[in-house]
Amino acid sequence: MTRPVIGIIGGSGLYQIDGLTDVRWEAVSSPFGTPSDQFCFGRLSGVDVVFLPRHGRGHKISPSEINYRANIDALKRVGVTDILSLSAVGGLREELPPGTFVLVDQFIDRSFARNKSFFGSGCVAHVSMGHPVCSRMGKALRSAGDAASVPLVPGGTYLVMEGPQFSTKAESELYRSWGCSVIGMTNMPEAKLAREAEICYASVAMVTDYDCWHPDHDHVTVDMVIKVLHDNADKARALVKQVVPTLGSHVGPCDAGCQTALEYALITAPEARDPAVLAQLDAVAGRVLK
Repeated sequence: MTRPVIGIIGGSGLYQIDGLTDVRWEAVSSPFGTPSDQFCFGRLSGVDVVFLPRHGRGHKISPSEINYRANIDALKRVGVTDILSLSAVGGLREELPPGTFVLVDQFIDRSFARNKSFFGSGCVAHVSMGHPVCSRMGKALRSAGDAASVPLVPGGTYLVMEGPQFSTKAESELYRSWGCSVIGMTNMPEAKLAREAEICYASVAMVTDYDCWHPDHDHVTVDMVIKVLHDNADKARALVKQVVPTLGSHVGPCDAGCQTALEYALITAPEARDPAVLAQLDAVAGRVLK
């Protein structure tokens, strides 16, 4: 079986993990365009790790302009089997104050300006997204959170908005009425593409502030948000350091079925598939196209 390689998608600083060795930055190409940045390759407790700064180092790419397809395709090309997504979000519930880490298990995708699939004209596929995150990774993260003294709220719905502007108060109240837990701009189509690429995916949403629905929202200062961001980054590094060895020790296929998501997804007849499209899909769907 393929040896686990853990991909981490997150913000600046999260690759500065105690114990990360053999660190090198390297550009990885993709037929879907240019990824957000070079990849940071390293090893942690003997496990291969690949870090990608989602917005590029220096945070130079807005959520709507991230090339999500290139990011996921390139991660697949370098052998990543598990993706841990770390992202800053706004809290939509009183019980999820700034500093809370939520282990997301559902999404509502309200983005509209992004390429959301590797498949289309020339080769059509439909993957299941009923359970959009890997339950095996979720269990590992809960245990790692306990061991690292980083509490994780189990379960929650992440509302993905387009941005880059934040939501209006009316929108924020609407999303609360839908039962959403947090709001952010980056986990879709990231999670959808990871599923299409048959990569296990888990999302840890790090609350930095209450969204504009909260009566105290106007009292939040930039200094307060920056302090929460720094505290969250410290906790995220501790969580990563704890969970990577567990994920790296997994043997065999994922029992959640993530690595066989394309088994019955391709609907275009073999003789009708566009060779040019198939060439692009060599990494993402090579297993089922052989």
